[in-house]
Amino acid sequence: MKLSWPIAVFYTFLCFFASGSFSSIENFHQAFPIIEPDPGHTKLRLSREGLEAIEKITTPIAAVAVIGPYRSGKSFTLNQLLSLSCDEGFGVGHMRDTKTKGIWVWGTPVEMDINGVKTSVFYLDTEGFESIGKSNVYDDRIFALAAVMSSVLIYNLPETIREADISRLSFAVELAEEFYGRVKGQDVAFEPAKLLWLIQRDFLQGKSVQEMVDEALRRVPNINGDKNIDQVNQIRDSLAIMGDNSTAFSLPQPHLQRTKLCDMKDAELDPLYVKKRERLKEVVTSIIRPKIVQGKSLNGKEFVSFLEQILDALNKGEIPSTGSLVEVFNKGILERCLKLYNERMAKLVLPMPGESLQKAHVEHRQAAMSVFDEQHFGRHHAKKSVDKLDEEIEKVYKNTMLANEYQSSKLCEALYTRCEDKMDHLQVLRLPSMAKFNAGFIQCNQSFHGECVGPSKINYEKRMMKMLEKSKSSFIKDYNHRLFNWLVAFSLFMVVVGRFVIKFILVEIGAWILFIFLETYTRMFWSAESLYYNPVWHFIVAAWETLVYSPILDLDRWAIPVCVMAVIFVVYWRCYGRRKHGPMLLLPMYSNPKDRHRTE
Repeated sequence: MKLSWPIAVFYTFLCFFASGSFSSIENFHQAFPIIEPDPGHTKLRLSREGLEAIEKITTPIAAVAVIGPYRSGKSFTLNQLLSLSCDEGFGVGHMRDTKTKGIWVWGTPVEMDINGVKTSVFYLDTEGFESIGKSNVYDDRIFALAAVMSSVLIYNLPETIREADISRLSFAVELAEEFYGRVKGQDVAFEPAKLLWLIQRDFLQGKSVQEMVDEALRRVPNINGDKNIDQVNQIRDSLAIMGDNSTAFSLPQPHLQRTKLCDMKDAELDPLYVKKRERLKEVVTSIIRPKIVQGKSLNGKEFVSFLEQILDALNKGEIPSTGSLVEVFNKGILERCLKLYNERMAKLVLPMPGESLQKAHVEHRQAAMSVFDEQHFGRHHAKKSVDKLDEEIEKVYKNTMLANEYQSSKLCEALYTRCEDKMDHLQVLRLPSMAKFNAGFIQCNQSFHGECVGPSKINYEKRMMKMLEKSKSSFIKDYNHRLFNWLVAFSLFMVVVGRFVIKFILVEIGAWILFIFLETYTRMFWSAESLYYNPVWHFIVAAWETLVYSPILDLDRWAIPVCVMAVIFVVYWRCYGRRKHGPMLLLPMYSNPKDRHRTE
C-alpha cells in the first residue's frame, strides 16, 4: 500500500518530533543514568536522558543517595526503600548491565509532605567503590558529587567499618566544615547531606551500631607519628563534631542465600530484617529535607543547573576539591563585594593626592573584605576566593591610580600653561612694573600650589619653579633698560609739553633736569648698568612704581584713558579755561607779548 505524499510528509514529521523535538522518555517508572564517566573513566559528565526525569519536577526536590563499596547491596537496599522488585527497580549485582556506570536516578519521585511543603524525593544509586578498572580519583568524584547533591547520604557498609571507609569521608567532612551551619543572611550555600551509617551484617548482634560507629571514630594512638594515621584521626575528630548531622543504623542480613534475594517475597525474608527495613524507611523519611541552595529550595530545572555547576567544579584539577566548590558558591558574593568597592571608588573626585587615594583604597577595600568575611562560604578553603577578590580590587585600584595620574597631569598642565601665559604677558607690560610682576608672580604660584593636586604635582612644581625663576630673571634684566628708556622719552615729552602745551616753566625745567641727569650720568660712568646702583635711581624707581602700579590704580591698564583725559583737559584749558577763569598764577608761565598788549 502506497501512501500519498502529504501523508508521507506528515508521517515523516511525526517521526522527527517523536525522536527529537519532544521528550524521548515515555515511561518514567524506571531507572535512568544522570551522571556517567568520560571515556578515560576519571572524570564525570551529565547524561541528558536521566535529567529529563528531574527537569519536569516543579516542586521542591530532595535526593536520597546510597554510596558504598562495589557489590555491597546498595541497589538492593534502594529497591527495598522504594518497595520495588529487582526486575522493575535498580539492577542488582550481576543483573546490572556493565554500561550502567556513574549515578542513576529512579525516574518516578516519591511525593512527600515535609513541614507542610510538598516535596519530590528522588533516590540515587551510585557506582560502587573499589571495583576493577577504575581509579581512586573516579571513586572520589562519585562520592563527592553524591555528598553535595543529596539531602540524605546513606553510607552502606558490609560487616564492619574499615579505615578506608573513614578516609573516604574526608570530602564529606570538608563539606561540613566549609558549609555546615552557614545559614546567616540570604546566601545560604547548602547544608551537607545527613549522613546515615548503614551497617549490614549479623554479627552486630549484642553491640549497638552506634557503639560500633563511636568505636570506629575513636582516635587511634599514633606513637610513631604516622602521617596517614594523623590524617584519619583528624577525620575522626571532625566526624565526632558532626555528631548531630549523622545517624547510625544496623540492618541484618535478609537471607543466607544472597544470590536469590531478588526472587524472594517478604514472607521468605528474615522477619527481623523486614521489621528493621520498615524502621529504616521511617528513619530515612524523618531526616529528609528539601535541597536548599543559597537560601531557596530547588525545583527540577534549578536542581539540574546546580548539578552542572557542581560537576564543573569537581572536574577541575586532578582530584575533586572542596575548594573548587567554595569558589562556585563564593562567586556571586565576590562579584557583589567587588561591585561595592567599584561604586565607592567611582564616587571619588579625581584628581586627588596620592595619600588620600591610598587611604580611600584601604578604607573601601576593608569595607569590601568585611562584607566578604560576613557572607562568604568556606572556613578553610575560602583563601583562594579572598585572594581573587584582593587581586580584582588591586586591578581596579591600579586603574584608578592611572586615571588619577592622568587627571592630575591634565589639571597641572592647564594651571602651568595658564601661569606661563601670565608670565609672558607680564614680560611685555606697556609700563614695566616690578610690583605688578611680583604680585602676578605670587598669585600664580599660590594658585598653582592650591589647585594642582595628585601624583603629578611634584613634577609640575619643579617645572613651575624653573619657569617662574626664568621669567623673573628675564623680567629683572629688561626692567631697568625699559624703565631707563621710558624715563628718557618721558623727560623729552615733558619738555615739549611744559614749553609749548601748558607753558609751565617749572615742568620744563624739571624735565630738562631729569633728561640731563640720565644722559650725563651714563656718559660719565660709561654704562647704564652702573646707574642702577645709584640711590637716586632707586628713588626714581620707587616713585615710578608708586605712580604706575598700586592696589587701587594700575596705570598700565588705565594709561590710555588717563592720557586721553589729560589731552582733553589741556585742550579745554588752552581754548576756554584761561578766558573764563583768567591766567593761572600758581606757577610761573611764559608771558605772551600780545596778551600783555591787550591787557594794557
